[in-house]
Amino acid sequence: MIIFRYLAREVFLTMLAVSSVLLLVILSGRFVKYLADAATGKLSADVLFAIMGFRLPGFLELILPLGLFLAILLAYGSLYMDSEMTVLSACGMSRRRLVGYTLIPGFFIAAIVGTISLYISPMGNAKAEAVFTEQKKRSEFDSLSPARFQAIQGGSGVTYAGDLSDDRQRLEQVFMAEMADEAATKASDLSVVVANQGQQIVDPDSQQRYLLLQDGYRYEGSPGSSDYRVTKFEGYAQLLTYDKSLDRRRVKADAKTTPELWASDNPRDQVALQWRLSLPILVMVVTLLAVPLSYTNPRQGRYAAMIPAILLYIIYLVSLNAARGGVEDGRIPVQLGIWWVHLIFLVIALLLLARGNWRRILSRRTRGASHA
Repeated sequence: MIIFRYLAREVFLTMLAVSSVLLLVILSGRFVKYLADAATGKLSADVLFAIMGFRLPGFLELILPLGLFLAILLAYGSLYMDSEMTVLSACGMSRRRLVGYTLIPGFFIAAIVGTISLYISPMGNAKAEAVFTEQKKRSEFDSLSPARFQAIQGGSGVTYAGDLSDDRQRLEQVFMAEMADEAATKASDLSVVVANQGQQIVDPDSQQRYLLLQDGYRYEGSPGSSDYRVTKFEGYAQLLTYDKSLDRRRVKADAKTTPELWASDNPRDQVALQWRLSLPILVMVVTLLAVPLSYTNPRQGRYAAMIPAILLYIIYLVSLNAARGGVEDGRIPVQLGIWWVHLIFLVIALLLLARGNWRRILSRRTRGASHA
């Protein structure tokens, strides 16, 4: 029991450090991406931390298996380098007992990953999708930044506001330019509106939102031509629209609850369920892989065996993603799913463990023959 606590402490402490670094790197990269979207007006700055919090469980369900795998490689590799594994082996610590001791933390991490992947992560993905949909449903004027030109209506127009109130309802020094569609007459293929003030209002009957501009001018005409029209107005209202298809947007499989996926016959939903169930299995398989791969010859260096081990993990994860894509595209039967990938790497892990046992048996027989 003392040996088990010692090994478990080494694995958990190393895993905590490795997972923290990996999580920090992934969160930093993702936050930079969302920050760039906020700078371009695609997202509101006040929802960035909420999105990061909702996506955190999805990051953890992938980081924890990798963190455990690297932790076993580093912790056991250090024990091999310091000859502690040699001492434990001389005291009767067999490979089978080492695997058993390692599987106990593996079961614990697998239970955490399973809880996250089956229950917590889908809730976070659903809330994150709701935030993204709500952000896309905002009108283009909700994403305006003061003193900055911004494209509107898919790039066919541009708008500018010199100042913007804190509640984003009132605009000052408004400039709007819009190209007319092909059906419009040549004399009105460009429309420019300049106003001192503007505000967003909601029609009480239709609940439609409008941008009400006040005290300004509207210029219509063709650039370079003297045929144009100038209209002075005290009030000018423009309808603010968004993509109505967002109201009918289907929920992604990753945002559905596990019972919903279980009751669905859709291949995408079924393979998404298989993916969630696969993550705890992934933890157990990489635990078995890490034990033989952690063997380090002190003469070769501490990190010599880590490169092929990490490559094997990457191949494992890429194969799972490829198998999931194959099921979604109909190239792989749903019944086969992604289970065959786990079976292949489980066989590889058992072969690596058996190879270590064969090496020890052969070494003992060779030593016995030399003494004889």
